[in-house]
Amino acid sequence: MLDFAKFTKYSKPGPRYTSYPTALEFSDTYEYDTYLKKLEGQDASRPLSLYFHLPFCRNACYFCGCNVVFTSKEDKMLRYMEYLKRELKILSKHLDCNRKVIQMHFGGGTPTFFSAPQLKEIIEEIQSFFPNFIEGAEVSCEIDPRHIDEAQMKVMSEAGFNRVSFGIQDFNEKVQVAVHRVQPYEMTKNAMDLARKYNMVSVNVDLIYGLPFQTLETFKETLALALTLNPDRFAVFNYAHVPWLKKTMRKIDETTLPLPDEKLHIMQYTIDFLTSHGYRMIGMDHFAKPEDELFKAIEKGELHRNFQGYTTKGGADLIGVGLTSIGEGVDYYAQNFKDMSEYEAAIDAGKLPFERGVVLNEDDQIRQYVIMELMSNFKLDIKRFEKLFNIEFKSYFADAIEALKPFAQEELLHMDEEHIECSETGTLLIRNIAMPFDAYMKRHAASSKTFSKTV
Repeated sequence: MLDFAKFTKYSKPGPRYTSYPTALEFSDTYEYDTYLKKLEGQDASRPLSLYFHLPFCRNACYFCGCNVVFTSKEDKMLRYMEYLKRELKILSKHLDCNRKVIQMHFGGGTPTFFSAPQLKEIIEEIQSFFPNFIEGAEVSCEIDPRHIDEAQMKVMSEAGFNRVSFGIQDFNEKVQVAVHRVQPYEMTKNAMDLARKYNMVSVNVDLIYGLPFQTLETFKETLALALTLNPDRFAVFNYAHVPWLKKTMRKIDETTLPLPDEKLHIMQYTIDFLTSHGYRMIGMDHFAKPEDELFKAIEKGELHRNFQGYTTKGGADLIGVGLTSIGEGVDYYAQNFKDMSEYEAAIDAGKLPFERGVVLNEDDQIRQYVIMELMSNFKLDIKRFEKLFNIEFKSYFADAIEALKPFAQEELLHMDEEHIECSETGTLLIRNIAMPFDAYMKRHAASSKTFSKTV
């Protein structure tokens, strides 16, 4: 059993570390010409990972923290498709698109808000610019079960998509009404059945705890129903309530949110329930079947983490295409405009819609390696680190080692001359364990409205 008092003690704002430095350090002082040089100078032997942001949704889900555009107008979607094509054309002038593609992901918004013919057109355009998808490439799409039909699933299957992720969040009707996302169980089951029919290799479901009116008893029912769908992976996220960042979250009555103690009981039950039904835990919010490739990667210390979540596809340059998309190279992050008019204006001017980013200095790269190793594999091979960077770990990170001693004393991690390794309980606090290695945390420590809470 989890020591709830211990966990509550560690509950404080902290990054989720989908990147390091985090997006808070992205700046428009990173100039466009510098970004182009980074793109053009990429090592052609490194493979590519592609992310396409398809931002449209019909209505707002109040819990959602994504960058979305609410519309039901067909012309807006057709216009966006044309700008995506133009962005790809500009991109191809600055990037060797003949490199191997090992991963592609459609995120949103609601990617399946586009019709089957529209999806086919988008995919064919991508494939015309990037012809070298490797066999077995991880090709995935986020799917809202309220917006998927057989024709769409067929298009994706024929185009090589092999992974889908279904947003469920919660099956309780009262919770669904409160977050403005009514989605009956049968609707979700029909969508899952389609994915199986069209041979999706991996089917993931997303749940969220900490939503309005949730209790341990209601979430037990959601978990039991979700289990009957037999997903390959579960992602069970702690709801990040950040109304100062997302206006739609202001529609949620904060008095209806479960208290931290209730959330901890939900988390404990979720871990026990899923592990007792054959799933194994991957860090702070993911569960998968033991035969999943993620576990083979963890055992080898080769699991990676990027803006698309946990993946076995490391060593690739991430190229973000579309509104608000983020790209990542060896020593930079780059983000497109979030505002549609600015996004379009850049492309109209013949430029990539790059708005801001960050170039990593040597210290950033050193800390990025440590933080991403901990976030992905929940351990750090100190000797491998020292060989890679030619740095004595103990002296370089003296402050971080001191800050981790309380975690070691409470058996949340083991630390010696050769390794730092989280205990099973410690993996649930991995964000807290990574934070001492973050050189930027002191700058943000005084603000409670910077990051969501770690517990």
